[in-house]
Amino acid sequence: METREVNRPPREGGLDPDDATQVAASVRARYSAGAQVREDELCCPVEYDPEKLAVLPAEIVERDYGCGDPSRFVREGEVVLDLGSGAGKICYLAAQVVGPEGRVVGVDMTPDMLELARRYRGEVAERIGWDVVEFHRGRIEDLALDLDRLDAWLAEHPVRTVEDLEALEAEKERLRREEPMVADESVDVVLSNCVLNLVAPGLKPRLFREVHRVLKRGGRAVISDIVADREVPEALQRDPELWSGCISGALEERAFLGAFEDAGFHGITVLARQAEPWKVVDGIAFRSVTVAAWKGKEGPCPDSGRSVIYLGPFREVHDDDGHVFVRGERTPVCDKTADLLGREPYGGAFAVLDPSGRTEENGSSCCAPSRESASSCRAPSEEPSPSSCCAPQEGGGSCC
Repeated sequence: METREVNRPPREGGLDPDDATQVAASVRARYSAGAQVREDELCCPVEYDPEKLAVLPAEIVERDYGCGDPSRFVREGEVVLDLGSGAGKICYLAAQVVGPEGRVVGVDMTPDMLELARRYRGEVAERIGWDVVEFHRGRIEDLALDLDRLDAWLAEHPVRTVEDLEALEAEKERLRREEPMVADESVDVVLSNCVLNLVAPGLKPRLFREVHRVLKRGGRAVISDIVADREVPEALQRDPELWSGCISGALEERAFLGAFEDAGFHGITVLARQAEPWKVVDGIAFRSVTVAAWKGKEGPCPDSGRSVIYLGPFREVHDDDGHVFVRGERTPVCDKTADLLGREPYGGAFAVLDPSGRTEENGSSCCAPSRESASSCRAPSEEPSPSSCCAPQEGGGSCC
């Protein structure tokens, strides 16, 4: 553990954390340098799969920085998006897992890092036997806008007047709408390795919403990042070295988890948490965590008379929609909730029952969200139970 007591008083000047352009410029400069020469200050000790790591060129291994290994949670055949892909290490590790039927997309805003990652694409593809990795230049809080395409447009349409500026803004909107870098609901799993903290505070909510937007329903985010044991004060946020070093932009740990919830995720789970802090700055402990979060709890709540039984070990639990499940007690739920609780990350914690009370296999039913009509399997005599979580509430609302 590194302890660094700096005790900086608040000061004028330095980096303005509310200025996203300043923050991005500071980060880009630090990581451009890190693409040329290894910078140990950007590293948090991480153990990667040695067999998969051995496939990668030494330059990628040495000049790619992170605080975890979210690639361990990727599966064969998946479409993977890596935010802040840097030199490409996580992308090339994930490519070995997804296989020839999968696809891996890396997004980074730093040209020097992208050049390094792209340089070895053919060599890595030859070593593993398939070419499924691609890299794009963009900002992770704006995943629809491909900056390489925008640069190509600017080369032919230089901005000299206010009218030119208006045309630029129109082209940016057109690219997002008609040629998005990452389309809506196109990704199975979003990864990131120590990058979310580098985004300016005012853009972080948008970043989490973008992750949610690009995931398919039922998809998941697996994010490794640095968190703090309390809110980082403004004095530290104004230090450009600490910001680009994954310190100043770190969210407090509960706020980090809450950001997933605010963006619409469910099943938020801490997969790994560093026991000892990575660094202590001004008495604030900073450590690495890896968090998984799922998309899919939004949408209508048709009711066909299904229920669930929480199997333990706790006396009762609360889900992200406010339902309370008592151990061993049958609880009526809507079809959406029944389907959610029958699959990851809840699989094994609940028994999902059909309207007759029989246990369903894998929580599936004729009313799963993928069916054209989720309510079509309700028998004519079956109406929502007054005790159901989705029965009509006063004022027309529903707890779901």
